[in-house]
Amino acid sequence: MALPERVAVMNRLGDLLDRDADDLARLETLQTGTAYKLRRDSDFAFASDNLRFFATQIRNLDGKAAYEYTGTHTSFVRREPIGVVGQVSPWNYPLWMAIWKIGPALAAGNSVVLKPASATPLTTVRLAELAREAGVPGGVFNVVTGRGEVVGAALAAHMDVDLISLTGDTETGKRIQALAAGNLKRVHLELGGKAPFIVCADADIEAAARGATAGALINGGQDCTAATRAYVHRSVYDAFLARTAELFDGVRVGDPFDPSTDLGTLISDTQVARAAGFVERAVAAGARVVAGGFAPDVPGFPDGAFYRPTLVADCTQDSEIVQDEVFGPVLAVLPFDTLDEAIEKANDTRYGLAASIWTTNVFSALEAARSLNFGHVQVNDHLMVTSEMPHGGFKQSGTGKDMSSYSFEEYTQVKHVMLELTGEPEKGWHYTIFGDKPGE
Repeated sequence: MALPERVAVMNRLGDLLDRDADDLARLETLQTGTAYKLRRDSDFAFASDNLRFFATQIRNLDGKAAYEYTGTHTSFVRREPIGVVGQVSPWNYPLWMAIWKIGPALAAGNSVVLKPASATPLTTVRLAELAREAGVPGGVFNVVTGRGEVVGAALAAHMDVDLISLTGDTETGKRIQALAAGNLKRVHLELGGKAPFIVCADADIEAAARGATAGALINGGQDCTAATRAYVHRSVYDAFLARTAELFDGVRVGDPFDPSTDLGTLISDTQVARAAGFVERAVAAGARVVAGGFAPDVPGFPDGAFYRPTLVADCTQDSEIVQDEVFGPVLAVLPFDTLDEAIEKANDTRYGLAASIWTTNVFSALEAARSLNFGHVQVNDHLMVTSEMPHGGFKQSGTGKDMSSYSFEEYTQVKHVMLELTGEPEKGWHYTIFGDKPGE
């Protein structure tokens, strides 16, 4: 498709997402268990905005002119599509994360083969149907369902796939990278995270406690950028714990379709057991549960994968609950005495996706922004997301960026074009072959 057609199609697809948002949110809730109000009021409104953003940004995507290096030549730079893009999207935000991937890829002119998570394929299949309705030609956007070790591995290894993009856990990312080596395809990875949440002595404790509650419990904590370990200055440690525990205890867990529900189910019983195991082992090592720490009985859902929001205090830096992804509604809390100590502990992880600092001191905020080794740092907020912000991690949290105009760098390649202006048969550099410089 020519650029104006691609722009029109992307905007139409955004309109169709808005039209069908209620049905899509219902379908998403059925397959994930996440509260319906999160899907309907947040995820899908943002997904359609993503599409319109990419449609707008692609109009401004061009290469920098290289100009005239000499009096005999001029040149320019083109950004061209990669070609065939394989994409693997996760189960925690099935449709939204698919949009993050297909938006820039399709807008840039690529063809896409998308494999959704095997646990949550339904909204992605519906997205493909809406794409056809919006005018995406057949064969340009394709959805292939199946297990990751089969379909995802095949995409990563296929010699005709020019780029493979994964949102998933770090170990899967390493396997994808190895499989992609066969044809040296480009690899784009958005992987795990262990986001630190630093609360300074001068922080607004009410704001920090509310931010920690929302940041840790968003999507049931099944979010790579969720606040998972809070480093709190010792002088406000008890006050932060007390207020955050109150907020955790006030979260309503239940039927995900009930408008009053704040937290629905986790994705599976396996995920509940994983979260509970982290908490139990932390307590056995000397930590204490301040809120939650159990799977509640929810009337009408005898087999529901529910887990109470859990606050775990007095954890140690080297414990697994501080170092490894829990991917559940669990926040570990540790005290610190100096900002340097907090930053050092925050950076003490193999991950580097997202972080936040809570302070009223601009110098502390800037020092943290400079020193925290994470791809995304927020000050006095934790999970604020806009289409314009680049999202991606450092270290073992991946490579490349989603969202923003930076995402187009993943899905395009740079070509330099040089034009000779004189029409003369003898060029200045030919003397290296013919012996005499022109004019001699």
